[in-house]
Amino acid sequence: MSIWFNIVLALQLLTALAMIGLVLVQHGKGADMGASFGSGASGSLFGATGSANFLSRSTAVCATVFFVCTLALAYLSGSRPEPVGNDASVLDRAVPAASAPAASAPAQIPGAIPPAVAPAVPAPIAPAASEAISR
Repeated sequence: MSIWFNIVLALQLLTALAMIGLVLVQHGKGADMGASFGSGASGSLFGATGSANFLSRSTAVCATVFFVCTLALAYLSGSRPEPVGNDASVLDRAVPAASAPAASAPAQIPGAIPPAVAPAVPAPIAPAASEAISR
């Protein structure tokens, strides 16, 4: 199945490059107006209007082949077997239950000082409620 994937991928890349080239070679809609005033654009290889038909049809064929290759690549990549062993992704591997943190353990913040090492800071002494009201 890998050989088909590589063949379709190469065909898609070639049609993409051909389509880019064909689009860049085509002239815009306003280019015909300049040819009518004698700019010389009408003396092309395919004649006055022959290049538009040939290039537009070639672009349409390349676009069709490109989209068919895209659908084929989507199908081929979706039907790949699941990797086993060292080829498996890290995200595909399951987390063992023993390495999961315990529910009763507090969450550790990276870079935080553990409580046993932190210096003891005395709590501020709050004034009595009656003194705060009387003032």
